[in-house]
Amino acid sequence: MLLLSALISGLGLGSMYGLMALGFYITYAVSGTVNFAQGSSMMLGAVLCFTFSQTLGWPMWAAIVLALALCALYGLVVEILAVRPFANRGSNAWLMSTVALGIVLDNVVMHTFGKEPRSLPSPLALSSIEVGGVSLGVYPLQLLIPVVGLLLAAVLHRISRHTRWGIAMLAVVQNRDAARLMGIPIVRAIAVAFALSTLLAGIAGVLIAPLFNVNADMGTLFGLKAFAVAILGGITSAWGVMIAGLLFGIAEALITATLGSGYTQIITFALVIVVLAIRPNGLFGRAQVKKV
Repeated sequence: MLLLSALISGLGLGSMYGLMALGFYITYAVSGTVNFAQGSSMMLGAVLCFTFSQTLGWPMWAAIVLALALCALYGLVVEILAVRPFANRGSNAWLMSTVALGIVLDNVVMHTFGKEPRSLPSPLALSSIEVGGVSLGVYPLQLLIPVVGLLLAAVLHRISRHTRWGIAMLAVVQNRDAARLMGIPIVRAIAVAFALSTLLAGIAGVLIAPLFNVNADMGTLFGLKAFAVAILGGITSAWGVMIAGLLFGIAEALITATLGSGYTQIITFALVIVVLAIRPNGLFGRAQVKKV
């Protein structure tokens, strides 16, 4: 029963990692850059949802919609302020600027929202599921998160491979000059990619908030793990990063349940190193072919 509970919990946690990792996939697929403020975007979604629903007393649906809209807007800010000026000059300084912008947001939230962790109530996280009168120690929300994650991965895969808009976005990173000549709005496509990436992180924050305490620092470690998942799955594959997220979450939950939380980070990140040593392009990634 303990292992079953850990498995289900791991699926929920891994789906959250996968959602955030999908954000890394989107920006890399379109612009060749990634948003290292992804963890802060997840935190922003959770904090805004809590503020609108609990502090201001709004209906939960309205709080979620506005929180996600503001997360998408934050993605545009990240692209315009922390990525575009450097990418246009061929500089890799966006690596540090996105990290810095995330730190700025974390500290702004800390000074406005406060340092104390807060709990976001949800009817899906009030009582655990019971089978035959025995509690599994798993909340319905933990079953909903994998469903949402896999559905979003499927939608992104279909959009990127089977729609004109998705193919146009992929064309931007493959050959910008050709894409521009074909009339594809490159600047707009990249901006939309960053908005989608932070929107996905915001969705992860809203889903995970009732299961974890909401605070200004909650996104730091989650963002680091999500990036590890993106690399582990092969950052060029939407399905790859989602499956890697599920595997990472399950491994983390099983290690915690069997060996204790003190070994979780040591073993999971050691496994990441071993897998990448064997498959440098990730589990589902492909080596890029360079033309000479």
